Amino acid sequence: MAIKFSSEIRKPEIDISGPEGNAFVLMGYARKYAIQLGLNAKSIGEEMRSGDYENLLKVFDKYFGEYVDLVRNSEDDDE
Repeated sequence: MAIKFSSEIRKPEIDISGPEGNAFVLMGYARKYAIQLGLNAKSIGEEMRSGDYENLLKVFDKYFGEYVDLVRNSEDDDE
């Protein structure tokens, strides 16, 4: 048996072009991550709701981008 060590640790990904990209689903993820990280879930949720969907993504990335990657299907950008 061989043990291989990966030099790159991959972050979890959330595919926002699918069902996980729903604003309510992302809010649920944000609440879960905020609690795990000891952040104020209520204020992050309020900040996420303070604008449109792109704002929601930016706020999510601001707080959780170090831990989770948001992935958008490149075909969605062509619309």
